[in-house]
Parts: sequence; C-alpha cells; structure tokens
Amino acid sequence: MQDGLGARRAFVLLWAAACVLKLVVAARLPLFVDEAFYWQEGRHLAPAYSDLPGMTAWLARLGTEFGGDHLLALRMPFLLVGAFVPWWVARIGRRWFGDRLGWHAGSLAVLMPLSGTLGLLALPDVPLALATVLCLHAGTHLTRQVSALAVLELGIGLALGALSHYRFAGVMVAGAAAMLVLPQGRRLLEDPRVLLALAVGLLAWAPLLMWNLDHGDAGVRFQFVDRHPWALHAGGLAFLPVQAAMVTPLLLAAMLRGAWHCARPLRALRPPWRFLGLFGGLVAGGFFLLGFFTDAERVSFHWPLPAWLALLPLAALLLQGWPRHWRRAAWATTAAGAVLAFAWLLAVSIPAVRAELAGSKHYPRNFAGWDALAAEVRGALADMPDGTVLVGDSFKVGAQLGFAMGDPDIRVLPHPLNAHHGRSPQLALWGLLVDQPLDSDVLLVAAASDVPFKNTLQYYQSLCDWLGPLPPPQVLAVDNLAQRFLLFRLPPGRAEGQCTLPALAWMDAPAAGAVLDCAYEASGWAFKDGVGVEAVELLLDGRVLARADYGRPAPQVAEYWRNSTDPTHPDVGFVARGRLPDWVRPGRHRLALRVHGRDGSVEDGWMQLVRTPRCAAGG
Repeated sequence: MQDGLGARRAFVLLWAAACVLKLVVAARLPLFVDEAFYWQEGRHLAPAYSDLPGMTAWLARLGTEFGGDHLLALRMPFLLVGAFVPWWVARIGRRWFGDRLGWHAGSLAVLMPLSGTLGLLALPDVPLALATVLCLHAGTHLTRQVSALAVLELGIGLALGALSHYRFAGVMVAGAAAMLVLPQGRRLLEDPRVLLALAVGLLAWAPLLMWNLDHGDAGVRFQFVDRHPWALHAGGLAFLPVQAAMVTPLLLAAMLRGAWHCARPLRALRPPWRFLGLFGGLVAGGFFLLGFFTDAERVSFHWPLPAWLALLPLAALLLQGWPRHWRRAAWATTAAGAVLAFAWLLAVSIPAVRAELAGSKHYPRNFAGWDALAAEVRGALADMPDGTVLVGDSFKVGAQLGFAMGDPDIRVLPHPLNAHHGRSPQLALWGLLVDQPLDSDVLLVAAASDVPFKNTLQYYQSLCDWLGPLPPPQVLAVDNLAQRFLLFRLPPGRAEGQCTLPALAWMDAPAAGAVLDCAYEASGWAFKDGVGVEAVELLLDGRVLARADYGRPAPQVAEYWRNSTDPTHPDVGFVARGRLPDWVRPGRHRLALRVHGRDGSVEDGWMQLVRTPRCAAGG
C-alpha cells in the first residue's frame, strides 16, 4: 500500500509539472500551419471537412469562442483533453496490474515524449488518443464482465474516435482483431449491449461518409489513395529508429517485449493483458509494414501512438523484472526524452533560436515568420486603396494570415500544396479559391520557400497565367533569409504584356557547408524572366561582401530551365572574387545573393551556411 501511495504521489507531481510546462510552452510556441487551418475550419463549422472529421475544428472553435483568437485559447481544449490521457492509462494499469504498476504506467505516459507533449498543438491526434484509451479501458473491462458503464465508455470512445480522424479506422480494426482472438472477446458478439455500442461507433462515421458521398469521395481518395505511392520503398526501415527517438529506446524495447509475450499462445495470461498486448502489437506492426508503401514525404512518427498507449502498462510490469541499473536507465532515458522534447519546443518558441537554426535542416519552417508577415501585410494594406483584396498563394498563407488578422475568409490561389494536403475541395466549398484576376486591387502574398526549387519557375509562370505580368515584389526575409515571402501589389483586372517573374538564382560554389576561403571565389547563376538581371551582389550575414561579375556564359542553365524567357540567356552566370574583409570572423556564416532586376526590383535570398577560416591581417 505504501508503494502504491508513493507511486501515486510521483505520478501526480509529474502530471502537474507537465501540465504547467505545457501551458507555458503552448502560450509561447508560434502557431503551426495545420493548427491555423483547423482554426479556419472552426470558423466554418460543419459535420465534416475534406481532410478530417469535425472534432478538431469543433474543439478549436470551442477554445476561441471563449478565449478569442489567441494561441492559448485555441490550444486550451486540446491541453485539457491531452491531460486526461495519462490518467486513463493509469486507470487501465491500476485495474489489471495493481496500484503501484498502474501509477507507474501513468507516469510513463507523462514522460514518454510522444504522449507527454500531447495537447501542446491543436491537432487531431489529441482527441484520437483520448478515444483510444477510452476504448482500451472499456475493452479490458469487457473481457472480464459486461457492464453498462463499460458499454457506455466503449460507445463514447468509438464515437469520439470516428469524429477525430480517418486513422481511427485502423484502431477499430486492430481492436476488433484482438478481441476475436480471445474467447472472451468472441462471446461479446452475443451481447446486445455491446452490439449497441458498436452500432453507435459505426453511426459516428456518418458525417464523414455523407461528406464523401456528396463530394466524389475526395476525402477518402486523399487519405487512402492520392497521398500514398502504394509502391514498395525503404521508408519502413526508419520505423524503429524514429520510434526509439519518439518514445525513448529502452521504453520501446519494454513495450515491444510486452507485445511479443502477449502474442504467444500462453493461456496463463489474463485476458485483459492479452488484449492490450495484441492490440498494441497489431497497431505497431501494421504501421511498420505500411511504412514500406505509404506516404514518406509528410510526418508520420505520431501514427503508432495508440499502440504505445496500450503497451505502457505491460512495459511498467516488465520493467519491474529488469535489473535495477537497467530499470533506472529506462526511467532516466524516458525522463531525458521528455526534457529534450520540451526543450526543443521551447527553443522553437524563441525567435533568436529560430534565426540561429536558419539554413540548417532543423529550421522549424512551419512555425516561423507568420507574425512578421502579418505585420508586413498590415503595413502594405494601409498603403493600398480601400477595398483591396488580400490573397494568399496557398492554404498555409491564407490560414496563418487569417488567424493573425481575424479573417477566416482570405482567398487563396490553386497552389499545389492545397491538393498535397487534401485542402483544395474544402477551399472550393468555401468559395475561397481564386484562379483569375479580380475586379479590385489585390495584395498577393506568396511564400517563396514553400515550392521545391526545381518547380519554382513553373509555379511563377502559373501565377502569370492566372493573374498577368507580376510587378516587382516586396520581399520579406525572415530568420536570416531562411523564410522568404513575396508581396505583389496587383491592379484591378488583368495587366497585358510579357510575363515578368521574380528572380531565380543559385550558388554553384561554394557548396552548402563548405569553407569560404580568405581569398574566396563564389560562382553561380541568376535570371529573371521578362526583363533580365541588372546585377548580382554577394551577401555575408546580410552585409554586402562583393558585387559579382555578372553576364558570364551558363548554357546549362537555359538547358535545364527551358521555359525561361530571360532575354540574356545563356549569359546568366556570375563570379565573385575577393578577400574576406576584417569584419568577418572565423566560424559559421550565412552566404546569400541579392539580385537586382532590370525593372528596379531587388530580391534577397538563396541563402546557405558556409564556414570561414581565421585570416591574416589584411584578409
């Protein structure tokens, strides 16, 4: 009993500390792109949407309805829902593994990075996780005894999951399979109360089903067909290392060991234990196998979370049998994982840290630059005629500016990202897609960093096809040029003439991460469709380092960018030579280009990290 009280006290302290820490981080962490779109969906309430069922948007609307369009208000319902999950894990563990191990399982749920950070962002994984633990608690109870409360909990969990995400279908399939393996589970099919709960869970899919029937199965096709290659690739090999990072290695080993024990046909195991182990093993194994065939471009490390929530009580049990030093190591590494996860999120919330990460693979692009962009847009609109229409180039820009400016109806262009994230049908339903010039002044905001570089020219040309020749852009550079936004002031209607596009440029040498010698040489190319380039300057940490010798032959550029209309092809190359000035210190620097167009435009960008050595006096 004393051990149980101590474990309970430790859990409550950990849980309370985590809640306070999540509250602090949630109030500071910039808005994530998907959160902004869920806020936008919440301002257009509906039973279901093109990308998801309705629950995430409803929770987002609930938070902002009470707290206004503020970060913490948007995230508050998700913080509250996420705070329940460790308690339900502990509840499952206490019922079937004893008080001490149950509270340990709850503590592991608080410390495990993937579940410990749950609720920090307004994402569908939060209600999905709560639905999972509700169903797990009810399922373990039903393997021993059917009661009205367990049936009610099962029905609520199934309905909540169906209203949260398409992925819950996999949770249902795994749960049904685990139950059918157990004789006690198969007997539940004879109980009308259980069948009623299952019927409620199935009916909860009706809004999503009706939406897809009304819109040509667009949501189903995106989630299960369009976004996945469905061809064998090596992406599944990353499953174990990625999950080891997300749930910590020793805890992952304990959970997988628990799943393996329960998968073996040992009748001595209690039915609730086997149900948890089979469910967790089926979900984890299913996502591991799917990793070799499904979407490898977008983040999916959070998909197996339902498996780990089921296996945490078994992991707590197995850890008790480990030698003391291994047991301590498991708890220590799990706690260290939680500290690192929160430290990373706190770091991302600090502008100076984001700026320092600029140019590296760790730069948090989807969190960065939106407040600065909103301020720039407000200033630009103040200088434009009354009635000017604000248009974003993609759902990302439209949703983020919408949240910052309190306008959920910012129009957007038919950007490839809209389809890539399954948002095009929803934007079309709201009447927010613009594919032709408007009869009013327009401020077009484009996120230049959102398009892969190889597709940039094609995308700029599509802007011209829709809107006519583009004027010189106002460039907003964020975090040392890691994030670039282009603002175009467009007149009413469509301007006539040859397409004038933003510049494209590249540095061939030095390569990213290379050394910029004391006696340096930099080379590359730059072109600007419609008018051409007047000059190219080399920037180091935002300061002009040299004016390049521009106009050198670069026939390979015209060969690659065959659709380019820059009149100076093939002479679009440049070389810059010189000696590093005294103000350059040894270490890491950001080398970038400034392109002057013949139309008077000035565009900064194309930044990469380089290193400089210690140079003798005079260079």
